[in-house]
Amino acid sequence: MGNLTPELESLRRKTLALATDYGLDFFDVIFELVDYDELNMIAAYGGFPTRYPHWRYGMDYEHMSKSYAWGLSKVYELVINNDPCYAYLMRSNSMTEQKLVMAHVYGHSDFFKNNLWFSKTSRKMMDVLANHGARIRRFMDQYGVERVESFIDTVLSLDNLIDVYAPFIKRGDGDGELSDGGDREAGSSFKIEAKDYMDRYINPPEYIRECRENEEVRIAALENKFPANPERDVLGFMLRHAALEDWEQSVLSMLREEAYYFAPQGMTKIMNEGWAVYWHSKFMTSHLLEASEVISYADSHSGALSAEPGQINPYKLGLELFLDIEERWDKGKYGPEFERCEDAEQRRNWDTREGKGREKIFQVRKIYNDVTFVDDFVDADFAEKQKLFIYGFNEAEGRYEIVDRDYRKVKGQLLNSLTNFGNPVITVADGNYMNRGELYLHHDWMGVDLQFEQALRTLGLLQSMWKRPVHLETREAGKPRLLSHDGSQAEMKEISGSSEAPELVGVDDGGRD
Repeated sequence: MGNLTPELESLRRKTLALATDYGLDFFDVIFELVDYDELNMIAAYGGFPTRYPHWRYGMDYEHMSKSYAWGLSKVYELVINNDPCYAYLMRSNSMTEQKLVMAHVYGHSDFFKNNLWFSKTSRKMMDVLANHGARIRRFMDQYGVERVESFIDTVLSLDNLIDVYAPFIKRGDGDGELSDGGDREAGSSFKIEAKDYMDRYINPPEYIRECRENEEVRIAALENKFPANPERDVLGFMLRHAALEDWEQSVLSMLREEAYYFAPQGMTKIMNEGWAVYWHSKFMTSHLLEASEVISYADSHSGALSAEPGQINPYKLGLELFLDIEERWDKGKYGPEFERCEDAEQRRNWDTREGKGREKIFQVRKIYNDVTFVDDFVDADFAEKQKLFIYGFNEAEGRYEIVDRDYRKVKGQLLNSLTNFGNPVITVADGNYMNRGELYLHHDWMGVDLQFEQALRTLGLLQSMWKRPVHLETREAGKPRLLSHDGSQAEMKEISGSSEAPELVGVDDGGRD
């Protein structure tokens, strides 16, 4: 398979048999043997050997090549979510490293195939991206490299403005089909329930009439609203409604499709890497390692799990969570009875010998993403065992120190960094603001202010696509602010409850005045 040596092919067959025996369900895996320069090139292209030409890939290649040459980093493995699954092995890796990489790859392939959040991704993305590259090259020949590359720069700067849940949720179905049910006056929802003889006093006719008129005005406004409901897929809205040339629409469509393909990898980084490390550890320590390879393996394995002080390593966090879940379900350390136990010693020694750990982790890898994974399984016991805490800089002492050990605060901070990849949530509130064709966006402010300089530059990029002024409503220290860009000038100003900000339906406005 691929261009493997006889020794590596024998190892592949042995690892394949192990993965099958342990119940992993994966795509066929094609291993390719490459040298370090080829691997750096493929890694620079995001794991795909054929992409559209762009300066970013050259920059990434230079960075990885120099980092490898200076001994600062090394790409051990590269595996692609595709059917068949493509994986690359570096020729210069030792046999111990090749064993580890192959075992790791089968873990990833099982995750790609079975995790819910990858279920909507194209399984032929190797071909799709090659076709995208060919089409963009034709556009460059027709319209000029600089013009097409400049537009690609704009789209890549905005490719996080998508709705990562859109493949699983049909938003806005039936929205706009609002009706008063034909019974607004008689059995009106505005009425307070009352006895017949008290009704005229509790529900005066003039009050009901005023409520009905206000509701009719609101319904009429919503029926004319564009879009009818706020849209989180800003790129999709631009694709459908921005004043783009045909080739620009094609490029935007292709890059948006690629953004949705890569989104699940960002949504499951902790789980995906933890799952792969779990299985390479199992295969290596139980089956593949020779006695002479233990030290070499321990060095490679510990390197993957190491972390800089104050940072979260997704490999380690994912592995430790899977191991913790397996142990808890093996020992029955879950459910109402265990949760009611307040004796620390009894909780530590709790063991009902249920033996459901392996079954549970297979279930978890199927339906969770990183946010739900952390939210459901990081508890007080896990946080204490892993020594998780919040740290901050003490200006008086001139050093970083532990600020809080409360696991709920630790988990909350971790979840904030994972939700929407740590990016602000932006929605399209109005595509015809003030009836002037201007674009009005809303930032779902959750206590963290935007970086306004970067936000204004982003608005400038959106304006270059929309061709009309673009506005963004946000908050600064809880106070409403409006950022605007008209193509030549950017500005930020205070707004209040009396501003002409469009009404948002179904979006938490963070307590707008």
